[in-house]
Amino acid sequence: MNVYDFTVKAQDGSDVSLSQYRGKTLLIVNTATGCGFTPQYDDLQDLYDEHQKDGLEILDFPCNQFGEQAPGSDEEIHSFCTGRYGITFPQFAKIDVFGENQIPLYKWLEENSKFEGFSGFMGKIVSMAAKKNDKDYKNNSKVKWNFTKFLIDKNGDLVARFEPTTKMSEVKKQVEAIL
Repeated sequence: MNVYDFTVKAQDGSDVSLSQYRGKTLLIVNTATGCGFTPQYDDLQDLYDEHQKDGLEILDFPCNQFGEQAPGSDEEIHSFCTGRYGITFPQFAKIDVFGENQIPLYKWLEENSKFEGFSGFMGKIVSMAAKKNDKDYKNNSKVKWNFTKFLIDKNGDLVARFEPTTKMSEVKKQVEAIL
């Protein structure tokens, strides 16, 4: 099984097979519009601008499960992201990354990656929030917060996971290494 086996929902509710991204390098991100990490949209767009021509696609999945930081409809979220951050990469319908409504893609991403911990000052803050959601958060692979990123190679295999506190320079370096 790999990423191409999954179907997700577009903003309009239609099904999108991830097999349409076959042969591309993917960075899958669960996002929120009202989070301390929301400015990462600028870095993500810069990365996309620089490497889309090389086969990079960034797949944006808004999620309101962490601190209710992605309120609003899919259309409102998209309008905010395009207007405020100028994003041009694909943005899908709002999802659940955990719980009974977790989408299968995120179940697979969690099962095939591991949590490496948070870093820096923001890491301390996110650790406190993550602990409220999951007392055993350090010992499982569940997504802990907004802007967790998963790097998928051109064969559809998961090759790296980045927590939201990982510096975007490190994400960029690993993306470039597999492009």
